[in-house]
Amino acid sequence: MSGLRTVSLRRRVTVTALVVLLLVLPITGLAVKAIFDAQAERNLNTLLNGRAQLAQQLARQNVQPANLVRRIDADGIRVTLILRNGQQLGAPAVEPSGEIRQVKTTLLGGQRTRGATLLLSADTSLLDGASRTLQRVLLLSGAAALLITALALILGMRFALAPLDAMTSLARSIAAGRRGGRLQPTRPDTELGRTAAAFDEMLDSLEGAERTARCSEEHLRQFVADAAHELRTPVTGLQTAAETLVQLGPGAPSERREELELLLVRESRRAGALVADLLELARIDAGLVLRRRPVRLQDLAQAQADRLRLVAPGHTVQLSGADVEIAVDPDRVTQILANLVDNARNATGDSGLIQLHVAATPDHAEIVVHDNGPGIPPADRERIFQRLVHGNRSRGSGLGLPIARGFARAHGGDLVCLDKGPGATFLLTLPFKP
Repeated sequence: MSGLRTVSLRRRVTVTALVVLLLVLPITGLAVKAIFDAQAERNLNTLLNGRAQLAQQLARQNVQPANLVRRIDADGIRVTLILRNGQQLGAPAVEPSGEIRQVKTTLLGGQRTRGATLLLSADTSLLDGASRTLQRVLLLSGAAALLITALALILGMRFALAPLDAMTSLARSIAAGRRGGRLQPTRPDTELGRTAAAFDEMLDSLEGAERTARCSEEHLRQFVADAAHELRTPVTGLQTAAETLVQLGPGAPSERREELELLLVRESRRAGALVADLLELARIDAGLVLRRRPVRLQDLAQAQADRLRLVAPGHTVQLSGADVEIAVDPDRVTQILANLVDNARNATGDSGLIQLHVAATPDHAEIVVHDNGPGIPPADRERIFQRLVHGNRSRGSGLGLPIARGFARAHGGDLVCLDKGPGATFLLTLPFKP
């Protein structure tokens, strides 16, 4: 792709205007001269014919020949009257030529003028001189117009292009690291106003993206630091147990070896679960791919209720609501419900009440998970969805709820903690139309 041609805008506008003027002025001058010549020719013919008609009228009124010649005489017209007896009155007769326009008529009235010949002659060289004078005036005025226009454009371009200079200065200041400057056009409905407004919007977007990138970078640093801190505990446990096993050797008591081996298994599972959660968050950030298919939410909730009754027989589990079918990724929704149910079990201790309710609205399906535990303080109801944030009774890595919300929002829905005490209440919404 070729680069943008960056010829000086002042020079381009000035040259363009002068070229247009060079084309328009000759055409206009030729048109004016043609109109002037045609009008002058028409006026001369009208004058000669008018004088001839006046002579006919005066002859019918029996005006004396000498008086007739005097009355039809006019500036620029040579009058010659030749009577029937050959007598010639007025100016001497001339022969018509290229520079002499002549009208010849025979008078029809009067005693002495009947049958007389009237010659009206006009010298067209005067018209030619006027035409040449007009041509010179047009040439001189055209040249003066070109000069004045060029000077006016050179001076006017500085004022006209001042907004572009302001945009350039602002862009350079932004590139130099100075943020916050804006053009703020007074009239955003004009061409330059719309350009300046779009320029300001672009700067807002760029600075917003820069702030978001910095915030994301800071969050990433914090997340990596927190993840390293979380991984350090199981890794330290693994290292300690392994070193202790090596130091004890094959003669160590079997009870001690079994204890260290169980510690190795537990800490390795803990580290594996944390790594798996981190991978899930990475997939969510990269854009989760869902495998949707029609499922009955009542079946997914029933499976979690049955699992909870098996692993926590001391808890009372209640399932209610409608039988709702929706196209979702059943594995991801199952992970959401499992996280919510396990959190409810941990929050209620050895025994408690956990309720699951399935419902539907015209736009989305809902699953509510409620427990009768100590609940979540209002200040923490949004904070618990942040990564690596632990609750008072949390036994996990602090990634379960962020992952669950990420799965919900990947479906186009959401996961929130409701203000419905006592206990904790979580609402999962899933839209029917993703």
